[in-house]
Amino acid sequence: MTMAPSPPAPAAEPPGRVVLVTGLSGAGMSVALKALEDLGYEAVDNLRLSLVPALLRQADPRRRPLALVIDSRTRDFSAQAFLDELEDLRARDDLDVRMVFLDCGDEVLQRRFTETRRRHPLAEDRTVPDGIARERTLLFPLKEQADVTIDTTQLSIHDLRRMLSGHFQRDAQAALQVFVTSFSFRLGLPREADLVFDVRFLTNPHYDPALRALTGLDPAVAARVAGDADFPAFFANLTGLLRPLLPRFTQEGKSYLTIAVGCTGGKHRSVFVAERLAAWLTELGVRVNLSHRDLNRQNARPNGTG
Repeated sequence: MTMAPSPPAPAAEPPGRVVLVTGLSGAGMSVALKALEDLGYEAVDNLRLSLVPALLRQADPRRRPLALVIDSRTRDFSAQAFLDELEDLRARDDLDVRMVFLDCGDEVLQRRFTETRRRHPLAEDRTVPDGIARERTLLFPLKEQADVTIDTTQLSIHDLRRMLSGHFQRDAQAALQVFVTSFSFRLGLPREADLVFDVRFLTNPHYDPALRALTGLDPAVAARVAGDADFPAFFANLTGLLRPLLPRFTQEGKSYLTIAVGCTGGKHRSVFVAERLAAWLTELGVRVNLSHRDLNRQNARPNGTG
């Protein structure tokens, strides 16, 4: 007697996505939550830790992912309680839990609180710098456990939203997204960068009076930098390094990669190389966003170098 074949087992339902957002007050948690909401997440702000289990019983993260902001404003907040809850959530097979930590430099945080005339939640009767220092100490254990840490010191609201979109878009099968940015070493490294390349060894168009006022977006500057005898070998080595790395990043589950290219002033060489690199990545079929962080900043060349 011929046995009828067994029906195929139903495909396993993917786990529901839960994103926990925390970090320093003033670092951009409200912007982050709004960005995630725009991506289709159900967003809840300032949620008490003790209410997380009840919310998960009522919500269905498999149907619509959840984004929760839990920070030092919360009445029952503590780093250990947060980590205990995080451990419990990560142990569940039905959930895919990610934690985002938003960081920011102290001077920028102080300026943001001064400009908005907001009171720091941990300052109490102390100064804003005291509140920032207290909160940084309180949250340090969480930063160590974060899946994604974003430093917003030099990020615009648009940049923060773009980065979150790259990390947490709802299409789980989306290919690796790459963000390429040029920058000025004089103004500091982009803290969000995964890979940083220094192109200050290339010919500097700043020293040509006819090119000084132009940028790496201008054909004359591009021709000068590309004409450097060392540029072809450098760019071939750069792309040769990146070509095998990109699929490996994808295999490791990385959805977003930031590549930063720097020169002295962030105006000529880094801009041109970033443009060339973004074009090469696009030709490979990689999704690319391109930005020139310091191109229009007046203080990008304090000593007159480009």
